[in-house]
Amino acid sequence: MNNTKTLETERLILRKFTIEDVEGMFSNWATDLETTKYLNWNPHENIDETKDFITKKLSKYENGLYNWVVELKDTHEIIGSIGEVEKNLKDNTIALGYCYGSKYWNHGYGTEVLRKVIEYLLNDEKFYLVLANHISINPASGRIMQKAGMKYDATLRERHVNSDGTRSDILCYSIKKEEL
Repeated sequence: MNNTKTLETERLILRKFTIEDVEGMFSNWATDLETTKYLNWNPHENIDETKDFITKKLSKYENGLYNWVVELKDTHEIIGSIGEVEKNLKDNTIALGYCYGSKYWNHGYGTEVLRKVIEYLLNDEKFYLVLANHISINPASGRIMQKAGMKYDATLRERHVNSDGTRSDILCYSIKKEEL
């Protein structure tokens, strides 16, 4: 398996994180309250948190981590990331998570990236099934999954605790190679 190989779409470059991405991530999504309210981590309070986050990712690449930073081709600005949340090599499945700075929402980037990563994982990396979840208070993420060809599988009732202490359902999606 090749793991995190550089991928390109018409408008975007998907590549491994580098330590030079710290400032871009910090300013474009790690401190974005709109973005982080849907994630399982809090907004970064300082740039050192972002540096630690990226440093941990860098150390996991050699162990087979699938994780990309998303860069606009025309400006080389980084706008978000996508990567494995969990993988099971015995069953040949991988679950993905993604996030983008809110100023980049509603431009089709999320769908464009998810489609490309799904194609890569199912065709080149030979995974059998790609999975992704979203919480019920973020239906836009589910629309990205649907537009990328994923099928709704299940709802896990009130499994996610939101940052305000309320609970949300988790909606599960997946796609197999023959569904591409």
